[in-house]
Amino acid sequence: MEYVYIGKIVNTHGIKGEVRLLSKFKFKNKVFVSGMNIYIGKDKIKEEINTYRPHKQFDMITMKGYTNINEVLKYKSQKVYINKEDLKLDSDEYLDEDLIGLNVMIDNKIVGEVIRIDIYPHQNLLVVKVEGKSCLIPYVSDIIEEVNFNEGYIAIKNIKGLI
Repeated sequence: MEYVYIGKIVNTHGIKGEVRLLSKFKFKNKVFVSGMNIYIGKDKIKEEINTYRPHKQFDMITMKGYTNINEVLKYKSQKVYINKEDLKLDSDEYLDEDLIGLNVMIDNKIVGEVIRIDIYPHQNLLVVKVEGKSCLIPYVSDIIEEVNFNEGYIAIKNIKGLI
């Protein structure tokens, strides 16, 4: 089973067992649905989502079998994961984590490899290892020309000074 991090439970909300989750996960509409299994904490305790609603910057969920604040207090400050196999993505959708390890190509020439993705509120950055150094490339459609998982590369535009 491959776990994918989706957020962190930061607090409870109300007295009926609802929790506040902070999440920057890209596919919330596919994860925060009734019946989806989530895994909480270091021990990956399996729970099932009962209800979901957005509230300010939080994702509010209740879990099946919990109806009281005292029952969910144990999950406060815990990380939340899903099983990657449970996530049903369309053919043109992928997780950002899947980009790690892909070669970066400019004009059909390999120039580096994606080693990390830094996630920021307004724009994500690909951290690319180029000749022993790390380069930051904005992960936006104006720069990324193609992502090809079958051949293992990301093609980016040749912009002077980018690398």
